[in-house]
Amino acid sequence: MDKDDQQELTNRQGHPITDNQNIRTVGRRGPSTLENYDYLEKITHFDRERIPERVVHARGAGAHGVFEAYGTVGNEPISKYTRAKLFQDTGKQTPVFVRFSTVVHGNASPETERDPRGFAVKFYTEDGNWDLVGNNLKVFFIRDPLKFPDMVHSFKPDPVNNISNPERMFDFLSLTPEATHMVTFVFSPWGIPANYRQMQGSGVNTYKWVNQAGEAVLVKYHWQPLKQGLRNLTAKEASEIQAHNYSHATQDLYEAIKRGDYPEWELCVQIMSDDEHPELDFDPLDPTKLWPEELFPFLPVGKMTLNRNPENYFNEVEQAAFGTGVLVDGLDFSDDKLLQGRTFSYSDTQRYRVGTNYLQLPINAPKKHVATNQRGGQMEFRVDRAPGQNPSVDYEPSSLGGLKEATQSGNDHEPEYHAKLVRQKIDRTNDFKQAGETYRAFEDWERDELIQNLVGTLSVCKEDIRERMIGYFTEADSDYGRRVREGLKDELAKRAGQAHTGTAEADRAVDDAKGMGGRTDGY
Repeated sequence: MDKDDQQELTNRQGHPITDNQNIRTVGRRGPSTLENYDYLEKITHFDRERIPERVVHARGAGAHGVFEAYGTVGNEPISKYTRAKLFQDTGKQTPVFVRFSTVVHGNASPETERDPRGFAVKFYTEDGNWDLVGNNLKVFFIRDPLKFPDMVHSFKPDPVNNISNPERMFDFLSLTPEATHMVTFVFSPWGIPANYRQMQGSGVNTYKWVNQAGEAVLVKYHWQPLKQGLRNLTAKEASEIQAHNYSHATQDLYEAIKRGDYPEWELCVQIMSDDEHPELDFDPLDPTKLWPEELFPFLPVGKMTLNRNPENYFNEVEQAAFGTGVLVDGLDFSDDKLLQGRTFSYSDTQRYRVGTNYLQLPINAPKKHVATNQRGGQMEFRVDRAPGQNPSVDYEPSSLGGLKEATQSGNDHEPEYHAKLVRQKIDRTNDFKQAGETYRAFEDWERDELIQNLVGTLSVCKEDIRERMIGYFTEADSDYGRRVREGLKDELAKRAGQAHTGTAEADRAVDDAKGMGGRTDGY
């Protein structure tokens, strides 16, 4: 085998990978198929890379609370759009558990890291659990789930020396143009929320609501903080906090609830008809894009209040398990490729990380009776059997006293597809326009902070990586690209001759430490 052949990407069966960018879907924007072998092999290995810590969202805090429905969406009855029971009646209350988290870094990392924040809500509804799993930011780095393991690997420390190296991250991002919008958010002050209480949340992906007639609309979910407001940190402020407290956000949440200062968020949705919307310059199923509020306004549907701290961190926060596929009647999936990939991966990784019977743990179990024909598996501690069910019957159908199928509560939503099964990206990628709009919407101090953070981080990267990123920023906004280029020119002049791996600030800290402290002869 020649040297070039040895560099060819394969799966673990040795099969050459000819397309590592796109899962196979019905048409460019259609649903994915279960026979996406390369994706399933890649994501199932990724889900098992860490034990027992979460691969992502390892560092977190949580609290219990209640969601109160308004019974309306905006000024309309919510039943027009969804038959989900938890939303229907004004004042209806549903217990919830929320887990906040950072994403990339480990369980012992500081909560001042520049990183998206997880915002996962488990609703214990009368129809079973609904998990709304999202982040504090409304967009994401990628649009195809096949790229998720690659993305996270590039963000993690170097596997050789275990040092975080932004060159690896920007190597990936500079070859992933759709990430430009998310990069603009993450390297601005939005990349470091002040704490968990004073941040927003978003489902990120596009879902569907289904009404009694089986008619569907596309929806996006957003959590807006109420009385506690919204606040982000500069890099300098985050460093000052980190010098004194690695767990400031966890402490803030716990102490606020303990003193009765309960944080509140309003759940809002954006609604769009369920079609391709050719009038838009982006695909509404693209998770790297925002839906413009002037076209698709935020419509309030309820309020969440967190009012009770966990009694045991491990039992309730660490073992809490969420999944994007955990929906109740009246809620449904869209054909968002990233959502469909996450839906497989989340539940798969929970079974690996927590155990086969993770849904029997009190924090994960629904607050209604469960009756299944699933038996056995590691750490099963009860049989999910119905009252009067024949214990010898663990299958369906049966005439011997087994479980029966439930009655359908409304018409099925039945989307129709006419397309070839392909491996292609969506048509309307438009990778830079919204990044430019976001840059221009920032306040002056936010833009200054964004440029400073990007310059400090990109200054340790190779020239070709820097140039690709500058090209993306310029495509987004000419001033954006110009300021990054000029800032890098100045920073690189200061760093002449240095060849470290961290950020500019991290490199200076390594050098500074050599001359600090007192010399000793040991003991």
